[in-house]
Amino acid sequence: MAIDETFKPADYFGLDMFEMFAAITDGDGSEAERFSAWIDAGNRFGLNSFEAARLGAQHTELTARRADGLAVGLLNFSTYNYLGYAVHPEVIDAAKQALDRYGLGACGSPVQAGTLDLHTELEQRLIDFIGLPGRGASLFSSGYGVNTGTLSALMKRRDHIVVDQCAHMSILEGAQLARAKLHTFAHNDAGHLEAILREIGPGGGRVLVCTEGVFSVDGDFGALDRIVPAAKAYGAEVLVDEAHSFLLCGRDGRGVAEQQGVLDQVDYLVVTFSKALGGVGGALIAKREITRYVNWFARCRMFSCALDPAVTAGITRGLELGAGGDGFKRRASLQRNAALLRVALAGRVDIGRSCSWIVPVIFGTETRGIPLADWLQRHGLDGNVMSFPAAPPGEARMRLFVTSEHTEDQIRRGAEIMVRAANEFGFADPGRRPAE
Repeated sequence: MAIDETFKPADYFGLDMFEMFAAITDGDGSEAERFSAWIDAGNRFGLNSFEAARLGAQHTELTARRADGLAVGLLNFSTYNYLGYAVHPEVIDAAKQALDRYGLGACGSPVQAGTLDLHTELEQRLIDFIGLPGRGASLFSSGYGVNTGTLSALMKRRDHIVVDQCAHMSILEGAQLARAKLHTFAHNDAGHLEAILREIGPGGGRVLVCTEGVFSVDGDFGALDRIVPAAKAYGAEVLVDEAHSFLLCGRDGRGVAEQQGVLDQVDYLVVTFSKALGGVGGALIAKREITRYVNWFARCRMFSCALDPAVTAGITRGLELGAGGDGFKRRASLQRNAALLRVALAGRVDIGRSCSWIVPVIFGTETRGIPLADWLQRHGLDGNVMSFPAAPPGEARMRLFVTSEHTEDQIRRGAEIMVRAANEFGFADPGRRPAE
């Protein structure tokens, strides 16, 4: 819809977020102007809560400045600094030392001049931490790029990529870039996966099954103990994206694959550095021959600058901490805090099937998204709004990310603000319990 001078706040609130963010398909160039007008209207009416600039580090409480100039104090449940390493003094000190020694950036592709000894050290520490023989590591400047680069490098037109229907967009986009045959199986449904693999049959190219450790929309665990054996029974390889679970679960923090006893059967392990490690980037961990190949044939790696020195050194120190006693304590705190938030919300709002540190609060119709986000921010709580197509139609939700650093008081206060919002906007859900 066009936005003109007669546009009112109620009109802005009534818009379906999908209508504004994804359904503009004219293709005549006007969509950019129309979207920009929508942003301007939100700013003019003081209703735009998105892209509020943080005025400091990602602590559990912070101040942000909205586009309308309003500074708001927030309980921070909107960022995934799960173990607090983004602000850990030893991590920061390691980054500062690397900045002094190596300068601001790597200034080159990792295949050419951009590889530093910091990068090779991080690769080796990742390999040692996973602890599987014959593995290598390939570093990428984004977690998203690990999936798009790996899939587009390895899979060809005649191959098959079979993806959990709730998998991350980076996996789907990687499959599209590979131009392989794409199949989707029902979420965590090993029986449906087997039916697809039987239909593909032998002799039709390589088959790769892709799933995740923790799914970021619903906060539930991947059924790796069923999916991985099913894939292997039909000769398929397996990629597991542990973006939201690496360093966060498993006996030693190696993720859901370790926790469910299938780590040694996973062919391609994807980890990111922006979650538990508080930095940016990611890595593929696979057989050494595979990572060497991906290093050269993943286009988004070949033609991108390598990870910057300060972040690389900080990530390395964070991995050292997370692999030891400090990580054990923080994981235990994370588990307690996540359980506390789920219990505080259970029976009052719909948190779906969450059993992790990602706690969605499902508010239903997409038109609630804009006013809800604005209301929550003005009342001191920041979370992530997700609506269709990121979430199923009619199941828009506010995602709350729990960290090891939240206090019990912060969790209870956050839950109370969320429940007040549910009553205010009509999506309180008495009687529900979280999925176990």
